[in-house]
Amino acid sequence: MMKVQVLGTGCAKCKALYANVSQAAKELGIAADIEKVEDIREIARAGVMTTPALRVEGHVKAAGKVLSVEDIKKLLAN
Repeated sequence: MMKVQVLGTGCAKCKALYANVSQAAKELGIAADIEKVEDIREIARAGVMTTPALRVEGHVKAAGKVLSVEDIKKLLAN
């Protein structure tokens, strides 16, 4: 199962990114463990300075923007 994390403090953009990640995984038929990370210390340890951020399998793929479902599908398919 793929581990996907949405890093952010719970703002509207973070929630939108979480929804888009969920939709992308569903459309691709990928079994993904999608987790919200709201602990600011853990976000900082990941090296993220702007939220929301997307981390896939421990690697930060995007930060500071809400990716579209299509953009996320491209990241998850690789």
